[in-house]
Amino acid sequence: MPLPSQSAQVGPPTVRIVGLSAVTLATHDMARALRFYLALGFAMRYGGERASFSSLEGGNVRLNLTTEGSDRHWSWWGRLIFYVSDVDALHRQALACGLRPDSDPRDASWEERYFHITDPDGHELSFAVPLHDSTAPGDAS
Repeated sequence: MPLPSQSAQVGPPTVRIVGLSAVTLATHDMARALRFYLALGFAMRYGGERASFSSLEGGNVRLNLTTEGSDRHWSWWGRLIFYVSDVDALHRQALACGLRPDSDPRDASWEERYFHITDPDGHELSFAVPLHDSTAPGDAS
């Protein structure tokens, strides 16, 4: 079914989505998940290794982790994509911390440099930076 056009709307303006507050991922092992995300540079907001719920932050992104029982299984659900200031440096940091990225950093046809990594619970992450943008994440311009 086609979406109504803006000109066809009657009454008050439609509420718009203005941002993403947080993403919550499930884990079977909070301590293991926190070690992984802290090694990638996320900062702890609250929770901890023994908590059933923890919240981290990276820039303006909140990443929540919630513990699910070992009887809960999930399959591929998608991929989170985070912009970072230096993809190659983060890749080197991940390797230095003993993490195993799924790929080396590479330039994509969609004008980003990126690499993928999968967390210990199977959640796919991508870290990227625009290739030709003078206002890349972290720039002070």
